[in-house]
Amino acid sequence: MNLDFRGKTVAISGAALGFGRAIGASFAAAGARVYGCDILDAPDDGAPISLAKVDLLDRQAAAQWIASIENETGGPVDVLVCNAGGVAGQAHRPLEEVGDADWNRVIEINLGSTFSLCRAAAPAMKRAGKGAIVTISSGAALQASLTGVQAYCSAKHAVLGLTRQLAHELGPYGIRVNSVAPGFVQTNPATERQWASYSPEKQRQIVDSVALKRLGTPEEIAKVTLFLASDLASFVNGQILSVDGGR
Repeated sequence: MNLDFRGKTVAISGAALGFGRAIGASFAAAGARVYGCDILDAPDDGAPISLAKVDLLDRQAAAQWIASIENETGGPVDVLVCNAGGVAGQAHRPLEEVGDADWNRVIEINLGSTFSLCRAAAPAMKRAGKGAIVTISSGAALQASLTGVQAYCSAKHAVLGLTRQLAHELGPYGIRVNSVAPGFVQTNPATERQWASYSPEKQRQIVDSVALKRLGTPEEIAKVTLFLASDLASFVNGQILSVDGGR
């Protein structure tokens, strides 16, 4: 069964690279009008994604981006994918060495951006009586993070909590809210650096911990995101779906 998003408006944060780029390309291939935002430039790969430069640490800018999509299309965002996140270039340090600014930045990039975009998109979705929101969390939403970055693990746990809470709040309006929790995937320069920092023994250990004995791909994360946003998942709400090859 093919997933058909013709006539649907999809907004994706963190759409320049990695998961976001793969998710955007997959929605576009399924017929959707795809709008993305990022602070980075996208590669010239021909993907039919309208990409805007937006710093989601600025909550007003986040709201303005959603409003600009609604104004251009004349309707609500049908599917919102909150993918922006990451460790902001940080690596593990002992807890007592973590400064307030570093903690706050990671929390805002992951949790704050998700909150801001959901808050901005919800009113029009509620008026339409339908919508789907998919948050991209992480295996770090369910256990300790491989990154060792305390704020990242905390933020991803919080994204999962926000997902579940909004599923209950927005469900009566026909809006479903679910989360995809990827396992480790080399998907952007940050995760490539993270992988390269591991010894060969550590890399083998990570792969061996996966039942399928391999790492996943951005495209595999995209497929599950499309499923959760589609009518095939019309009675799926408030769930987190681990896409980790069976850890």
